[in-house]
Amino acid sequence: MAAKIHKYNRLLGLLCLLLMLPGAAALAQVTPKLLKPGSPAPAIVSRAALLLDAETGTVLYEKNADEPIPPASLTKLMTAHIALREAAAGRISLDEAAQPPRESWAINQPPRSSLMFLAAGQRVSLRELLLGLAVPSGNDAAVAVALRLAPTVADFVDSMNVEAARLGLHMTRFVEPSGISEQNQTTAREFARFCQYYLALYPTSLQEFHSVREFAYPKPENVAERYRERPGTIVQYNHNNLLRDFPGVDGLKTGYIDEAGYNIALTAQREGTRFILVLLGAPTVRGGDRLRDEDGRNLLTWAFEQYRTIRPIIPDPEPVKLWKGKQEEVRLIHTETPDFTGPRDRGQQLYLSAEITDPLIAPLAAGEPLGTLVISDDLGELRRIPLVAAEDYEEGGFLKRLWDSVQLFFRNLERGV
Repeated sequence: MAAKIHKYNRLLGLLCLLLMLPGAAALAQVTPKLLKPGSPAPAIVSRAALLLDAETGTVLYEKNADEPIPPASLTKLMTAHIALREAAAGRISLDEAAQPPRESWAINQPPRSSLMFLAAGQRVSLRELLLGLAVPSGNDAAVAVALRLAPTVADFVDSMNVEAARLGLHMTRFVEPSGISEQNQTTAREFARFCQYYLALYPTSLQEFHSVREFAYPKPENVAERYRERPGTIVQYNHNNLLRDFPGVDGLKTGYIDEAGYNIALTAQREGTRFILVLLGAPTVRGGDRLRDEDGRNLLTWAFEQYRTIRPIIPDPEPVKLWKGKQEEVRLIHTETPDFTGPRDRGQQLYLSAEITDPLIAPLAAGEPLGTLVISDDLGELRRIPLVAAEDYEEGGFLKRLWDSVQLFFRNLERGV
């Protein structure tokens, strides 16, 4: 920041000092804070939870969010992610049918497994296997997906753990792809972040897989020709009950094993706002799934009543005068998305203002913080977004710097600086 200059110092002595003055100190980046809701979140019985805005990542509620808990069949979302990633890269087709390997047949799954009922002699596509993961939560489907994409289940699990590490999910690890093992581990925070990433990558997966309410298998085309008149089709229904009785819910996955209790990864959208909620460890009692669903229903109801995603339209900032530089103006940009999570009753009318460091003196580096864009409504400030230099700005020549120093001196005199 320019040093204060006494009005009565001699001009020539000041010019040398002014030529050496650095630019204004960079403003600290401001992290937006979630404004407090009008009413507190409801109490829940689940051991751990995390609720966030799917677009902004803003956390609205958490409880024991970093406690490691087995994800149970939520594991199948990572299994689906690996499959969809490979399909998106063109390394495998979702619609090419193949025989399920013996290891994946329903009769070879552990006791109490949920199943899509894979069997010898069938032909099944990867798309059908993903539906078998999403709707009836088939453990056989998880094994079949793994063996469609890797030489062994162990190799596929290695790819799941590599991906978890790549995504920064340091508390999340897997030992098998279905979720039946208590040795699989995650946290509500990490799994909610994973779901946010998954939905950003595969937004159509909700309609194609996770919001599908029933699944019929095997169909005539899945069995040998001699069985096609009576293929033994079994119709199963999605275990996510909130798909049917909570407006806006369109995914993602439920899970249960004794060691974890009842888990669910939920997402719901209303009026352009989407929330993600992960609940882990609802009580392992008769009706524990209903307790888990009630937690989900109550927290999502609260979230939609209190918050919404606000999407300001931000014009490009006006260029700002540059002193002592080769160029006359600095172009400012904002590197953060302007979208934010705000109170539901705020932000109907938005106002923008800029707080810019003054003066801006060369040299400046690209990305250097130079100010803040403030977003407000009639009740006050809602969001602050850092403004930074769009590119490098070099010092001008000696005469340019001298002339600007003279102008700055008299400018400061006028302002009483």
